Amino acid sequence: MATVLVQNISDKKTPTESTISLDSDGIPPLGAPKQEKRFWFQRSRDFDIDAIATQPSVFDDPQTAEKYQPRDDWENLHRFDPKVRWTWAEEYAIVRKIDWRIMVWACVMFMALELDRANLSQALTDNFLNDLHFSTNDYNLGNTVFKLSFLIAELPSQLVSKWMGPDRWIPSQMGGFIPDVILYLSYFYKHHELTIRLGFFWTMMSVADILSALIGAGLLKMRGVLGYAGWRWLFLLEALITLIVGLFSFVLMPAGPCQTASWFRGKNGWFTPREETIIVNRVLREDPSKSGMHNRQPITPKLLWKCLKDFDLWPLYIIGLTFQIPAVPEQQYLTLSLRQMKFDTFTSNLLSIPYTVIHIFTMLANTYAAEIFGNLTLVSVVGQFWILPFLIYLNIADTASASRWVIWTVTTLLLAYPNSHAIQVAWNSRNSNAVRSRTVSAACYNMFCQAGGIIASNIYRADDAPLYRRGNRQLIGILAGNIGIYGLTKIYYVLRNRHRDRKWNAMTAEEKLEYLSTTTDEGNKRLDFRFAH
Repeated sequence: MATVLVQNISDKKTPTESTISLDSDGIPPLGAPKQEKRFWFQRSRDFDIDAIATQPSVFDDPQTAEKYQPRDDWENLHRFDPKVRWTWAEEYAIVRKIDWRIMVWACVMFMALELDRANLSQALTDNFLNDLHFSTNDYNLGNTVFKLSFLIAELPSQLVSKWMGPDRWIPSQMGGFIPDVILYLSYFYKHHELTIRLGFFWTMMSVADILSALIGAGLLKMRGVLGYAGWRWLFLLEALITLIVGLFSFVLMPAGPCQTASWFRGKNGWFTPREETIIVNRVLREDPSKSGMHNRQPITPKLLWKCLKDFDLWPLYIIGLTFQIPAVPEQQYLTLSLRQMKFDTFTSNLLSIPYTVIHIFTMLANTYAAEIFGNLTLVSVVGQFWILPFLIYLNIADTASASRWVIWTVTTLLLAYPNSHAIQVAWNSRNSNAVRSRTVSAACYNMFCQAGGIIASNIYRADDAPLYRRGNRQLIGILAGNIGIYGLTKIYYVLRNRHRDRKWNAMTAEEKLEYLSTTTDEGNKRLDFRFAH
């Protein structure tokens, strides 16, 4: 029997001693399906790290493989090989390398972006509104204008990124770049890996909030230096940090897994040919749609309209519109409320840190739970049930006479809720099932989130202060509606999958092959695609 040698994932040129037997047709065997053991803490003691990791896919059948062949101008085509096999040791090593080379810097960029947004909360403790002669309603209007501008820029930004490439566009803007980064990361990670990484990605918002609070606690004491308010020094420093990170991003973001060579990253790039082959094939075997467009291909108006009218993604857009609203007003008003409760500037900034620390752990736990249990809807709705009792307390308690430490504790626990944003962004990416759809849907989802932020920024009004009874009742009503929306979303996707199962299972093998050969259905409209829920 013939054998094929497996080269080590390291830079060594000599192959390992392990070999893979070939069958009579010269095809290497596949690894045992291991989707149910995705994380290190799930692996049993008898887990063989040197076993074949290559999972079954449509590329293993010559008849179906032809239908999913990557396009000729795909940038990674030279590394595509349906016969390539690798071990779990190699796969885990390459994922760790991607984490360090790609994911860490994506997190740094997001942290720098958030620093510029988080500093407003700290500025409120330094008489920011009084200095500018603003009322709380003016503050709401400012948040509304910001989020509206963000919303309007989301989709055009994503379209420019798809045309220029995210490695060029993201560093040049360091603004509404979240959808761009999500599409960019999908080039390197499988679906469940992306969900977890996005969990860490969004925790960087909390890290930025913590850093901003600590920086603010120090810099706001500079009020009066050179005649400037402390919040002006805060804005200046954090803007400089964002500028520096943006400049470094031009040289630290490769265009794709096979395009890492440069003067800054080295003439041989970050990955060896073997590593590039593993990255490309393991991602494509899980989701063949990722080779549907090359990374410099623009979205045409026709494709844009086709994506926008994709009704199967609108349940997730609606969730994005409303799911954060119950917590946003409390978060935006936290430092202002602390000052109104007679905490000084320094203490107010420090008291905004605990909820962000707890939030990091609750978000990551929630994100892992979604992939472990495989139920995105059920885990995502947990945050709504978490918030509910604290909102009820704020609505019925006499907060005007209650201990300020009790109010702070309740607010801190409310804001520490397990945010499902990372789960839902990855969920939206999965259910797009095409690069063109993923490009537009990521922007659309984020636009709906910004629209939700606009709504949330106008719930607490000056005529409802300081207890905001009316606002809290509205938040409870929206929260109850959110629970219903999650339930309806689950039902929708279950029914859509059952409908496709009936049609697909009623077809013979020949009819299925004929469908794959002749269908004009694309992305999530294909009969062989099933929606995640």
